[in-house]
Amino acid sequence: MTRSGPLTRVGATLAVAGAAHAAVNSVLLRRPADSATPIGDRVSVLLPVRDEADRIGPCLESLLAQRGVPGLEIVVLDDESSDGTAEVARRVVGADPRVRIVSGGSTLPGWLGKPYACWQLAGHADRDATVLIFLDADVRLEPDAILSTVDLMRVGRLDFVSPYPRLDASGVAERLIQPLLPWSWLTFLPLRQAERSRRPSLTAAGGQLLAMTRTMYDRCGGHQAVRSDVLEDLALARQAKRSGARGGVVDGTALASCRMYDSWPALRDGYGKSLWHAFGSGAGAAAVFTLLSVAYLAPPAAALRGSRAGQIGYLAAVAGRAISARRTGGRVCPDALAHPVSILLAGWLTARSILGHRRGELRWKGRFV
Repeated sequence: MTRSGPLTRVGATLAVAGAAHAAVNSVLLRRPADSATPIGDRVSVLLPVRDEADRIGPCLESLLAQRGVPGLEIVVLDDESSDGTAEVARRVVGADPRVRIVSGGSTLPGWLGKPYACWQLAGHADRDATVLIFLDADVRLEPDAILSTVDLMRVGRLDFVSPYPRLDASGVAERLIQPLLPWSWLTFLPLRQAERSRRPSLTAAGGQLLAMTRTMYDRCGGHQAVRSDVLEDLALARQAKRSGARGGVVDGTALASCRMYDSWPALRDGYGKSLWHAFGSGAGAAAVFTLLSVAYLAPPAAALRGSRAGQIGYLAAVAGRAISARRTGGRVCPDALAHPVSILLAGWLTARSILGHRRGELRWKGRFV
């Protein structure tokens, strides 16, 4: 057995602590109730779409099947699509009075496309709506998803919630990268403290499904306050926290599913558009991935040389990934065993994104970001 060096021991300690924290969070994570009282208030579901002809149909069908929300309205904003997205949407919804399909205007200077589309949607929403729910077209909802989302806010007395959907992943790259999203906040974010805290750094949210009271949306400035932020979902949640909001990520695995990217190029470019911004700066990204390398790369490398501490660290990393996968509907085995490879690939994607941003090369859906 090879003697373990200090870096390996530190990394193993971090990996064990991360797995333990993920286990605690998996218990504390808010879940939807088995049953909820139907909602009498007006709820607006806001759907920004751009070139989503192949996704909008199933998403709208799942919205039209919602139960327990008699005051539901659905507003779809076609953000200058070129693939017939609006036509597909009209065929799906027919004459359903709950749905309005509107056309978005050209993005204003100083805005990015999605924040501007969401801002326009909020303006189209019924002013009597007490809750605004922003939804991505790649999400498929269960019949009680909207009811349960609003109930989570009501029971928890929260100003916003982000029910994290079950992430469907099929390809190798998807299975390596996508599970890191729920793993990251289960491992590193103190969930219940984060709900109460006004510190923006203690915030997690996903744009796939984000619900906020209309009162808080207006108070924090809505998407106008985050108009140039490429991670507008997280930025909006942080802006709400600055305005005194309570809320955060909750369990959405029984409410919705989402396949964000269906190919390696789509995943590479999708993460490329935003990872440069995810850690604040290039220095921030370097610091984060140095820490991740110590915790999740150094121990398995040492384990290959026979280090006991390295073996403990690697097994703890696998356990943390397994806890996250089991809690959020992911695949446990063999995917958790490849956690070091996931960290390496995430680091490469981040470095590529930073370089692309510095060179002004990043584009998404035909627009520079």
